[in-house]
Amino acid sequence: MRPEILIPLFAETDGLEGIGPKLKKPLEKLGLTRVRDVLYHLPERFVVRRAVTDLDDANVGEQVVVALDVVEHRASRSPRGPYRVMATDAKGNVCALTYFGRASYTAKKQLPVGEKRWVAGRLDQYDQMLQIVHPDHVAEKSEQAMGQMVEPIYRLSEGLTQPRVASLVEQSLDRAPELPEWIDPGTFQREGWPSWREAIAQAHKGENGKARDRLAYDELFANALALMLVRESNRKRRGQPLQGDGHLRDKLQLPFPLTGAQRRSIDEISGDMAQSSPMLRLLQGDVGAGKTVVALESMLVAVEAGAQAAMLAPTELLARQHFETLRDMARPTGVEIALLTGRDKGRARESILMGLLDGSIDIVVGTHAIFQQSVAYKNLGLVVIDEQHRFGVSQRLMLAQKGRVTPHTLAMTATPIPRTLVLANHGEMEVSRLDELPPGRQAIDTRVLPIDRLEDIVAAVGRHVESGQQAYWVCPMVRDSETMDDDIAAAEARFAGLKERFGEDVVLVHGQLAPEQKDAGMARFAAGEAKILVATTVIEVGVDVPNATLMVIEQAERFGLAQLHQLRGRVGRGSEKSTCLLLRSSELSETGRKRLELMKSSQDGFLLAEEDLKLRGGGELLGTRQSGEEGFSIATLEQVTKLLEMANADAKMLVEQQGGLANPERGEAARTVLYLLERDWGVQTLRGG
Repeated sequence: MRPEILIPLFAETDGLEGIGPKLKKPLEKLGLTRVRDVLYHLPERFVVRRAVTDLDDANVGEQVVVALDVVEHRASRSPRGPYRVMATDAKGNVCALTYFGRASYTAKKQLPVGEKRWVAGRLDQYDQMLQIVHPDHVAEKSEQAMGQMVEPIYRLSEGLTQPRVASLVEQSLDRAPELPEWIDPGTFQREGWPSWREAIAQAHKGENGKARDRLAYDELFANALALMLVRESNRKRRGQPLQGDGHLRDKLQLPFPLTGAQRRSIDEISGDMAQSSPMLRLLQGDVGAGKTVVALESMLVAVEAGAQAAMLAPTELLARQHFETLRDMARPTGVEIALLTGRDKGRARESILMGLLDGSIDIVVGTHAIFQQSVAYKNLGLVVIDEQHRFGVSQRLMLAQKGRVTPHTLAMTATPIPRTLVLANHGEMEVSRLDELPPGRQAIDTRVLPIDRLEDIVAAVGRHVESGQQAYWVCPMVRDSETMDDDIAAAEARFAGLKERFGEDVVLVHGQLAPEQKDAGMARFAAGEAKILVATTVIEVGVDVPNATLMVIEQAERFGLAQLHQLRGRVGRGSEKSTCLLLRSSELSETGRKRLELMKSSQDGFLLAEEDLKLRGGGELLGTRQSGEEGFSIATLEQVTKLLEMANADAKMLVEQQGGLANPERGEAARTVLYLLERDWGVQTLRGG
């Protein structure tokens, strides 16, 4: 249960003054539905102004606060022309306060002729005349103006203004209680951090590095603590040791030998499964590195030991592909494998449910349907979760509760994750890496081209399709927006253009489509009925299409290198030579050029992920994403790099040496931060242990 002290912070925002039906929607778009959400809606930047006595002391382009005497109002003859209020400073320098549109009505009220006003805004010059266009603030008293020397700038949605958000923040700060301190006293004193409430207030009122670092640390500490509690709880749970004798695995007739990395990973997994405490292991490997074979070998260990295994996939299409692949590979073993998705109804579904309950089905592959309440297992011993970042911790735990005792868990991901972020997001897990590609896999020919060669690229795609091959065309956004360059098309616009040229050979898939539409589009492409798939990043996790040997990625600099590598891997599945064309914008920074050059020179996803972390710093490592992962909303990547080790060490000490949430001095405070930062699944795990 959430601690009582947090009740004011989790109150709905409609209890704040000025919130009516009109404001609720724009607030909901920003995720600001509770007081705590408003408090953690930290400024993106600050406008820092300088007070000057006269304009001779200011530079053009500078943000200033200056006292001006209003001299004259000048309306334009044209209704669309500017409305100017002429004013002078203490030395007699003339400055025009310029307004457009309806803002002129505000100017008439705020700036009466003959009065002195303190004006805040950016000083510019037009036709040799100094001017401030649409002043940010006009105050009657100097002390009012001085309060605007540092102004926070918040992310907005349509219908919200900066003053409105600032007002909501002030009200939320008034309601924020003093919370018990959860930071280790030694860390707190050494870093010189403010209390939680002071840190929140300072973070909204100025660029206070210590305040922002403290709030970032809180998030990292809460996350680390929750993961530690999951791990500790898992160690205490009663599992079942599963040790196979190899009689099923020996019957496998794989078309290729296992790589050293696959053998090493299988040994690590088998060793974990032989223990009485349930396994929690993450298997990392590029697209095509052979994770499915490792998963099959692991599931056969469970079946050899008399247990069942379940494999969870994020989409029905991927679940179906895994089912067919596993069934074909495991056919010589005689193991019974079934597919269960949300679409299965009637007798077919009942038959699968009965087979899982009586044990006649050894392995089940499916979507979230496999952990629904109506699904029961005779003896679930191993859970394999593919593309685990698509599932929250709570969903993983739901499936883990399906066994008589806690089953072993193997999570898999094709996203190359830097070691720092593996610790941040998967600190409760041991990690295995498939860092070798199977023999016969060719390097993907990767080229960087400017967007102004678009016509040549479309023509090349046409020749590729005419030769009987297929192609992916990846866009970073679904629809065009004001923030995108004019020469970069969103997925829908690019689809329209390519369809006009290639007709029904083009299909569109993106994350905002209904699952049925998305699956239907992918199925058409997989079956060869469509030759070109225009898509957003949803194809990171997609079906194998051996004929798709060309990929075009627009505005490639917007993606993280790990994500580009994962996308690129979709065209490198067979032994045929494949090509990936990275289209860059006309204007590209030095860092942007260096990142794309790395893509040309390296096929190592783990190296690319580490280099991207160094190059991009606070940028979003995985680029433009439209699905899935629970990341950090407060801590930047710089702060993760700087503070994560400290946060993990403090969480580990609290759990392993100081009694965790049962600690009489810090336990309740630690529980408070878990709920405050919504990592309370750590508490739920402990309770359900």
